[in-house]
Amino acid sequence: MAESTIRLLGPPAIESTGTSSPQPRGRKAWAVLAYLALQPDGTGRSRLATLLFPDAADPLGALRWNLSELRRTLAGVTFDGDPVRLVLQPPWRCDAVELVSSGALPRPDPRSLNGQLLEGLSFADCPVFDSWLADQRYRLENCAQSWLYESSVSALASGDPREAAELASRVLQRDPFHTDCNAVLVRALVAAGEHRRAREHVARCADLYRDELNLPLPPEIRRALAGAEPETDPGIPATATTVRSYLDAGGASLLAGAVDRGLDQLRLAVVLAQRTPDRHLLAESLVTLAGAMIHQAGGRGAEVADFLHRALSAEAPAAGMRGKPPSDASPSEKHDGASPTSAAAYRELGYLSVQRGVPDRAAGWLQRASSAAAGFPEEQARVLAIQGMLASDTARYGDAIDVLTASIRLARELRNRRQLAFSSALLGRVMLLRGELEQAVEPLDHALQWILAEHWTAFEPFVAGVRGETYLAAGDLEAAAEMIDRSWVLADLAGDHCYMALAAGAEARLFLAHGDLAAAQHWVDRGMQPKPWYLWYSARLLDVAAEVAIAARDERTEEVVERLGALASRSGMREFVVRAQSHRAVLGDEAAAQAVPWLAKQIDNPALTAFLAARGQL
Repeated sequence: MAESTIRLLGPPAIESTGTSSPQPRGRKAWAVLAYLALQPDGTGRSRLATLLFPDAADPLGALRWNLSELRRTLAGVTFDGDPVRLVLQPPWRCDAVELVSSGALPRPDPRSLNGQLLEGLSFADCPVFDSWLADQRYRLENCAQSWLYESSVSALASGDPREAAELASRVLQRDPFHTDCNAVLVRALVAAGEHRRAREHVARCADLYRDELNLPLPPEIRRALAGAEPETDPGIPATATTVRSYLDAGGASLLAGAVDRGLDQLRLAVVLAQRTPDRHLLAESLVTLAGAMIHQAGGRGAEVADFLHRALSAEAPAAGMRGKPPSDASPSEKHDGASPTSAAAYRELGYLSVQRGVPDRAAGWLQRASSAAAGFPEEQARVLAIQGMLASDTARYGDAIDVLTASIRLARELRNRRQLAFSSALLGRVMLLRGELEQAVEPLDHALQWILAEHWTAFEPFVAGVRGETYLAAGDLEAAAEMIDRSWVLADLAGDHCYMALAAGAEARLFLAHGDLAAAQHWVDRGMQPKPWYLWYSARLLDVAAEVAIAARDERTEEVVERLGALASRSGMREFVVRAQSHRAVLGDEAAAQAVPWLAKQIDNPALTAFLAARGQL
């Protein structure tokens, strides 16, 4: 059967192998198709008709005509029910659906990802749909870049540096300042033996960062050029015993706070593991090193991702397979079966995607992590916690509460106090964001107790900052100041960019509550400096920055709001998309004012509803 593809990325088109295909007539038919393709749960007919045909004498009739037009051109694709859903059956595929899917659908060829959603079409006569389309264009562009980047890392990890270099170069055509892809390209060129090209690329990067951004070359790119592994004592044999000895020593060093020494020991474990025939031991060593780099040293770049993909390749049943990965899945995505090592690698890749603000990719990694963690409750508790973080960031608060509660239950059964503290703190954050302050207090206070018992000072700034904001929301400014100040001091001493942004935003909210706009702006500025890896913190800080700027009638207000809107749209942070539109409406944007109630209706958050109602936007 000939394959048929719905192309929504780039100029929209219907393509069928070996034959010409009829095309839907009219831009509104394409709009209906794109909207339904990206609404997997469907949407009500009345809501869809109002969205796309606001000025029609008979909006439902106009919708029926366009659905009929789609059925005519897409034989075998169904558009049924109320809510109406798009159902694709073979031989039909859709590039946008495959790009954002977290399930078992085939992946699009990374090379085919060119152009914006519905490129060339505009919908100024449908301002709410136009707002949705702009939001989705940001989202899909972010997904496409992430898929290209992940494919390049996977190719490098599976022994195909030339493929890795080609895919990384495609990302750099879109974004020449993508630090991780620059690093992948350099590592790939070195691995392919093209050292001169690698040095030339690093030199060009240095000039670009200096001339365009007035910044030095990011250290990740320079380190990629070096690429040297640590040397081991030639007298130490490469055996399972020596590898595990280095793993144990590295873990002990990390617990003692000797991070650099611990990482060196874990790197040596990886070097030795590579010389043994034990592929599982290599995978375990790589995951252990990657996890330490992420959680102890703030590692977020291409080197960490490479370790995780290499671990999955080593742990896979077909370990040792080399060559070009197929377009529909990378080798690291093809591994099935329960394995705590694979589960940890998938979880860390999901965690990195959450922090980078790529929720569609994060959901896919975490779904694989959940499958691989079956039968391993400790890993299940960790995966559930990151799934809760993802659900919270994307304003799916009910889902977040469910999975975080499940994580807490497992951690309690395992008597794992650190996991209890982590999952409980995330649950407290959800309750704070929903304005359910009494429900937030218990998990946050318990988290602080477990942190104290575990001497886990590194995590305290997060919990103290969120707890301070619950006091602030309840009107207890004195107690809020104590907790928020503690959060800032601990975050600043640790140099943790994420927690510094969190604490600075809380300080800004505190001074905004006092009516001290100058002090609030001071804290906004301080929070902007560290550039956190976790983009949710950036969005939350930009949100309070917009509130401060609006209150102060600052000339930079529009710029701040646009930064928030772009970040929220690109990163799938649905509540911040609504808040950005709300700020635009305050500034006089009529299209944004129309979009606010439409977008807010999809989010179950009493605090957001109260915020918008207070502004008269519902």
